[in-house]
This record gives sequence, structure tokens and C-alpha cells, in this order.
Amino acid sequence: MRKIAFSVGLAAVGTVALHAQDSSSMQTSKIWSLSGTLRGFYDDNYNTAPAGSPLRRSSIGFEVSPSFGLDIPLEQTDFGLRYTYGLYYYQDRQDIGANPIDQSDQGDVWLSHSFNENWQASVRDSLVYSDEPSLVGGGQTLRTSENTLVNTGSVKLDTQWTRLLSTELGYQNTLYHYESNPYSGELSRLENLASVDLFWQVLPTAKVGIGYQYQQVNYTGNQVILAGAPTYMSDSRDNRSHFVYANVQYNPLDNLTVALKLGAQITDYYNPPAGVSSTSTTSPYVDLSGTYTYLPGSYVQVGFTQTRTAAPFITPASASGEIDLDQESSTIYGSINHQFTPQLVGNINGKIQYSTVNGGADDGTSSTWYSLGLNLSYAFNPHISAEIGYNFDDLDSNLPASFGQSYKRNRAYIGVTAAY
Repeated sequence: MRKIAFSVGLAAVGTVALHAQDSSSMQTSKIWSLSGTLRGFYDDNYNTAPAGSPLRRSSIGFEVSPSFGLDIPLEQTDFGLRYTYGLYYYQDRQDIGANPIDQSDQGDVWLSHSFNENWQASVRDSLVYSDEPSLVGGGQTLRTSENTLVNTGSVKLDTQWTRLLSTELGYQNTLYHYESNPYSGELSRLENLASVDLFWQVLPTAKVGIGYQYQQVNYTGNQVILAGAPTYMSDSRDNRSHFVYANVQYNPLDNLTVALKLGAQITDYYNPPAGVSSTSTTSPYVDLSGTYTYLPGSYVQVGFTQTRTAAPFITPASASGEIDLDQESSTIYGSINHQFTPQLVGNINGKIQYSTVNGGADDGTSSTWYSLGLNLSYAFNPHISAEIGYNFDDLDSNLPASFGQSYKRNRAYIGVTAAY
């Protein structure tokens, strides 16, 4: 089974792939770097199937991941890229006569430039092509053999107009393309998001302001996603959102930062099929994050988000003829990175996401996704390190099994990394 994930930019940051994260902390002063990782793993549910299903299978296997990185810091410009190839072998697949190998290609590239001390800009792009859903977007993902293309590009401009007044302008374009049914018609889409934030420096350690975002979501599958009267096409789920919020950034200590966006998201579902009225909804919008560095190399990160996200399914229409349009998601996340010694580093990261369906016969039905990752790495020298880790995923869904099947998944791994 071939999986390709070429990601350029920050879109891959925070995503949980097969084995938690690259825990190597080895750094060099060169503008280029080479590394290679060999891991053995055990996965007790690599198909993310529910308990009792014949599709629930476990496997031992191994991963081989060479990587190349380039970082060129200039006087006012920084450019970098990273490429990683991954090969994943599952013994159980060979035993049942299936292709035992997954492959992946991942990359990151970024460009930032400081025109002067008051004007800074950055450009990033991300491209992912994969059949492993955990590589192409978080939350309640079920493993499938569907090939998926995700491309994310972003531009950001930060400007300090006066000693007290500053602005942040941003734009992001994300394309999701699924190659096969049913996901092609239900989930292929183009998302555009533009934002402007205005800040006022009220204290040397704090600034407050207001912000606005406009999001346009267009489903591009051009297929029938629910037949009948009325008939729903892919673009029947098109929507646009206006985000209006207060903005606070607070740095009370050199080692503590807190950021908060608090407001409302107004979403208009403007393209229903003939005979169905357009609808709109207003929901809370929250983006809270904090970072505390309590020792050199040791820090805690926590956060909470509340926003609308795409529903990864199509449930039957309601009595009034409406289908599920999206879902409202509340997510709590956190991580602890602790450096026990200069050589020994541990990491814990976790997330809980609670989502409710908007529209359709299952309007208001909920699901909860729990995710936990543990990792411990030891650097023998600047070039050789070893690691051991564990990942746990639990999707608890109240939807019918054909739309939101619950599952549990445990993965453990041990490996070694060489870097130069």
C-alpha cells in the first residue's frame, strides 16, 4: 500500500503520524542535516475497526525513515526545508496475503523576511498526498485506503505602525481532494480563510485588540451525496463564516505566554438544493493557548478551541429534508516536554475533542475522540539517540455504526536515530 505525504510548511506540525513524533533532539550548527530512524512497532488495531469487527487486526512491524533538512538563515531572511521518506512494514498483512508495506514522503518548506524592525512577512505552503488519514488532518479519523491530497498555503504580514499600534494580516488556502467514492463527493473541498487582527499595547507585557476572519468553504466533488427528493450534491454543503472576536496576548513573565481569541462564528449555508431553505447558525468561537517554560529545555503547552469543522460523514436527511452540514467541535489539548538530563528527554501529549452534528436525522448526536502520546528519548552523543514510545486513540461515537464507528487503538514502538 503506497502512501505519499509531501507537506510543505507548518501544516504537518502537531499532526500525529504512526509513531507520535520525531523525538530526536540532536542539533547541529550546519545549514544542512541528514538523519535516519529505524523503529520496531506493535499496532493492535491498524484498521481502526470497532471491537468485534473482523476488520480489527493487529500487527508487529518496522519503520525506516531517512531525512534531509536545510536551514539557511540570512541577515533578514530565513529559508528552510525538510524531507523525510518513510517505509512501514506490517507483518500481519503479509500473513493474510495483502500488501504489507506503506510508504510516505513528507517535506516542509518555509520563507520569512524582515523588511525592517517594523515589517515582517512569511510565506508557507503544505502539500500532503496520503492514504493514512492521521497524516492529513486531525480529529475522529478512521483509517481507509482512500488516497487524499491536501494542499495548504499561507501568507502572513505583521506590522508595527506605532509604539502602541500593530496589525497582523493573514490568508490561508486549503484544498482537500479525495480520489475515490464516497469521500470524493462528501469531503473534497476548498477552504479560503482571510484574517485581520488589530492590537493596542496596553502594558509592556500585554496587548489587546479585535479581530475578524472570513472563511469560504466550497465542496468540489460534483457528485450526488444523498439521492431522493430533494437530491443533495456535493456543493449543497457550501458555507461561509464570519468570525468576530476580542484578542488578548499576555506575557507576564519571560517564560510564560498566553493568547486568547474569544467571540462568535456566524455561518451561512447558502447553497441548499431546490425546495430546501438556506440556513445560518451562530456559535461560540474560542482559541486559547499558553506556554510555560519552567526549566531550560522543559515546558508545558495547553490550549482549548471551539469552532465548526467539516463533518466526516453523510447521515440520512431529517424529516424537513436537511442533511448534516458540519459539526461543532470543542478541543482541549496539552503537552509536557521535560529534559531530565542533557541526554534524556521525555514528552507527553494529549487531546480530547467533543463534536456534535449540525443538521440531518442525527442532529445533535455527539462523538468524543481521545488521543494520548508518550515518548522518551536518550542521546548517546550528538549523532546517535534511542527512543521508546506509546500512542493511544479512542473514538467514542453515538452515531450509527456505518457513519461514526467507535474504536480503540494502541501503538507501541522502540527505535534508534542517527543524525549528521
